[in-house]
Amino acid sequence: MIKDITPAYRVTSFEVAERAGVNQSTVSRALSGDSSITERTREKVRAAADELGYRVDSRAARLRSGKTRTIAIVVITRPGVGATEINPFHYNLLGSTCAAISEMGYQALVSFQSEPGHFDGDFIETRQADGIVLLGTSTNDLAWEYHRAILGRPHVASWGSPYLDHQRVDSDNRQGAHMAVERLLQAGHRNIVYIGDTRTSQNQFRERYVSYDEKMRERNLESSPPIFVDAETRLEQGRLSAASLIASSRPFDGIFCSCDAMALGVLEALRDHGINVPDEVGVIGFDGLGGGVYSNPPLTTIEPDFRLAGVLLAEAALGQREAQDRRRAPVKLVERASVRPVEQS
Repeated sequence: MIKDITPAYRVTSFEVAERAGVNQSTVSRALSGDSSITERTREKVRAAADELGYRVDSRAARLRSGKTRTIAIVVITRPGVGATEINPFHYNLLGSTCAAISEMGYQALVSFQSEPGHFDGDFIETRQADGIVLLGTSTNDLAWEYHRAILGRPHVASWGSPYLDHQRVDSDNRQGAHMAVERLLQAGHRNIVYIGDTRTSQNQFRERYVSYDEKMRERNLESSPPIFVDAETRLEQGRLSAASLIASSRPFDGIFCSCDAMALGVLEALRDHGINVPDEVGVIGFDGLGGGVYSNPPLTTIEPDFRLAGVLLAEAALGQREAQDRRRAPVKLVERASVRPVEQS
């Protein structure tokens, strides 16, 4: 039976060795599960450790082995934005990555970085971590430029990087865009436009646009150039982009948005202009944000498999993927109420 002992000082393995009548190295091997130690000796050492209230210093043991059993997660945010204002998508991804790391028997060391004075990527060199995951907004150019040098390393993976020549994990953007366009078509929409940022730093958004265009051409329908008005937030970008579309007098009855945050802004703009969703215009987002459940109407979206995305990032950071391997998290259509039911088409 383990005694409830809280020593006033830190008990050492030498004291356990003395109590058990063995040498100190035997204590270390017995408590680490070394097969060369007999079960009788192991039980004697455990009993002495319990009596003295001794606990193995796991951090010291990891350092001796050369492994920290830790993965650093760098969350890149926009300058001037607090941790509570980060895109919920990145929090979903952060949570799933932390869960995957824990299931693998590792710990997560999380760092939020937005300003040059706080950039840090030397977690492996300083023996704080065995691997690094970078995720977050692709719009913080200074942050990604700072971390550019480590992105090609075998124990570094990313989601959201503006660069393509390294180990990264992404949503299956092609499949997701095809699903979104097909769902709008099934509801009877034909004048489908794409709202989103397709600048070079936005690799995932650009992939979604290319796949939207591909699907429209496949169905012998006219696609549109991407519609995008820049602003401080994705919500405002969506609102302004939709207002610009409405002012252009271009005919449209369906909108595929590059992300849910922009889609929520689009819904607001359409409502402000008296355009009914989904009766007049169908809207689909991409990201699977939980907040879409509470929009008016609830937002139909394409959702990546967050659990698998976290696993893929953790595996890549541990060097379990080829350095240039690009993995895709599968996606699914989440039906809500911003697109007409198929039977009403």
